[in-house]
Amino acid sequence: MKNWRDLSYLQTGTSKQRAAWDALTSTRVMENLKAYDPVLAGTIPLDIDIAESDLDIICTSDDLEQFDASVRAFYGEWDGYHETRLLVNKVPTSVIRFSAEGFLFEIFAQSVPVEQQNAYRHMVIEARLLEMGGPNAYQEIRKLKQQGIKTEPAFALYFAIAGADPYQALFELETYSQEELFRMLGSRKATSQSHPLEA
Repeated sequence: MKNWRDLSYLQTGTSKQRAAWDALTSTRVMENLKAYDPVLAGTIPLDIDIAESDLDIICTSDDLEQFDASVRAFYGEWDGYHETRLLVNKVPTSVIRFSAEGFLFEIFAQSVPVEQQNAYRHMVIEARLLEMGGPNAYQEIRKLKQQGIKTEPAFALYFAIAGADPYQALFELETYSQEELFRMLGSRKATSQSHPLEA
């Protein structure tokens, strides 16, 4: 499995990934938040980003007040800085946003270890599905996102993943091997010709 903590892949990636590397480096956000185990998640690491995609950084903290204060100390005066506290799956969560280097940064913290957070788990299974689907999967999922469909529903549509809740349906694929995923989903991939949303 890819080591998502090693961001060196951004340096030799797409133009958006290289720009993300530059933004992360210049803001020193991963270094400044090191105590909170930051990991870049979302669509940019997966190379299914669209023009408005932001830099999603997930963190872990048992003290969200302290976390907010730490981020505020570094970035509180930056453009568009905003803090939000909410419940995500009944878990207290801090979401902090600011803009820098042409990107919207969204920093997300819970008391849950990073690898157990939904965003990380979704990214891992989505990377496996993209590997299975090949270049067409990247292209078609990007198209769906450009139509306003969120990432997880786009995967469910493209791979014809059953289930009323695409977020939960992706979790249910975590335990399958790559061979099992291919047997389950490989023959069910949508195409731009057959998908009704492409009409």
